[in-house]
Amino acid sequence: MISGVLLDIAGVLYDGNVPVPGATEAVERLRQSELSLRFVSNTTRSSKASVVAQLGRLGFPVAASELFTPAQAALSWLEDHKRTPHLLVHPDLEPDFAGVEQRKGKAVIVGDAGETFDYRRLNRAFRALMEGAEFLALAPNRTFKDADEKLSLDAGPFVAALEFGSQRKATVLGKPSKAFFDAALTSMNCPGAEAVMVGDDAEADIAGALKAGLGHALLVRTGKYRQGDEKRFKPRPTAVVEDIGAAVDWIARKRS
Repeated sequence: MISGVLLDIAGVLYDGNVPVPGATEAVERLRQSELSLRFVSNTTRSSKASVVAQLGRLGFPVAASELFTPAQAALSWLEDHKRTPHLLVHPDLEPDFAGVEQRKGKAVIVGDAGETFDYRRLNRAFRALMEGAEFLALAPNRTFKDADEKLSLDAGPFVAALEFGSQRKATVLGKPSKAFFDAALTSMNCPGAEAVMVGDDAEADIAGALKAGLGHALLVRTGKYRQGDEKRFKPRPTAVVEDIGAAVDWIARKRS
């Protein structure tokens, strides 16, 4: 039984600033079905509001309540644990943390800081960790598909560098964290076994979802996908499909 669908966005719904062919129609087909739908992204370069606005411009009207991001998870963590953020993130993401209450305890939060990653900022984060700050990774992704169509380093390698230097293990808040998937599933009252994840990242999206207890995970051959990705991580995808349109076809067949 399938009652809910989780969709990654970058690489699945759009590449760069262009929708994947057939993606708007595919999402509309899901909207018209009886399936619950949530959008789960590991993007850490943009605020949640700007992601919602971008999706709307590209033909994917999405309510803020339907979109789950690592920064959103971080804000909940900071409130629950009464910590102040020490941010090592992209400047465009910083507005999501504006107004967070200042507290004595700190938490280093690492995302994809892009061109603003430099020794000074990394070392400041390292020193905060050595002074006892908590260590949070918004996402551990190794790479992402950049505007020039090539792969670029994502936040994961920089998280790994800080882990190596500080001998501390980061708590991951975005995919593949089970808590991240569970939050999205809970919001639509969907048991994990009845959910399908659709993504272009065989590690964070697909293996992560299956380890988190989702019933199915479909890997699309768009976005960051590269030949052979489906064999690089375990658990392996339930199915490998050409794109989001083919994923919706697969879901429809499975339900019939």
